[in-house]
Amino acid sequence: MNHLSNQLADKTAIVTGGARGLGAAFAHHIVDRGGSVVIADVLDDEGERTAAALGEHARYVHLDVTDPAHWTAAVKYTIAEFGALTGLVNNAGIATGQFTEHEPLEHFRAVLDVNLVGVFNGIQSVIGPMRAAGGGSIVNISSAAGMLGLALTAGYGASKWGVRGLSKIVAVELGPDRIRVNSVHPGMTYTPMTAQVGIHVGEGNCPNTPMGRVGVPEEIAGAVGYLLSDDATYVTGAEIAVDGGWTAGPTLKYVMGQ
Repeated sequence: MNHLSNQLADKTAIVTGGARGLGAAFAHHIVDRGGSVVIADVLDDEGERTAAALGEHARYVHLDVTDPAHWTAAVKYTIAEFGALTGLVNNAGIATGQFTEHEPLEHFRAVLDVNLVGVFNGIQSVIGPMRAAGGGSIVNISSAAGMLGLALTAGYGASKWGVRGLSKIVAVELGPDRIRVNSVHPGMTYTPMTAQVGIHVGEGNCPNTPMGRVGVPEEIAGAVGYLLSDDATYVTGAEIAVDGGWTAGPTLKYVMGQ
């Protein structure tokens, strides 16, 4: 057995928003690397199917990330099924897209409630079990929009900047407990959500990114798996951009005026 096939052996993680898209890719990656996963979502049918496809090392639980009682139940269920909880991937998120001056307040609040308050709720719910287990890893999925000013993302961008900052604060607080907290910042990635706004895979479909293309979920999953694993035991408070170079700087075409 090679290292990658057992990289997450003896690890159990909850993945929110795990029914499809990025979350489903993270769940697959965890199981493929020898770990166990509880897929948490509000999309029950899709979540059940995803868990069933992954086999005996996967379960599904209904979870509204904005409800602390749901979190308590999900954590309890995870420990009952797999004996411990060593990882959390806060992935669930929603987005709206319009100019800030036209963004309805209820939309702005709704995005913050899922994308930022949901992460806060998740972090609070796993601290006790991870401390009891001798440590753990919390991976918060932010965005490239949490590293730069991206127009038309008032609620989404603000929430992702918040996730980035919250990750660092909690990393400092929980370091003595050997609970690591990091944020991952995907760039434009092909998922069911981004497909709705015309995102396509393939070379040349993302000219503002140095690598010239959008990412696919499996490319983000590698970074998440690393942070959940013992390969990252000295990594906390970090932010990892998996964005094809988008946040590194302007493309050569832009700089050279082509």
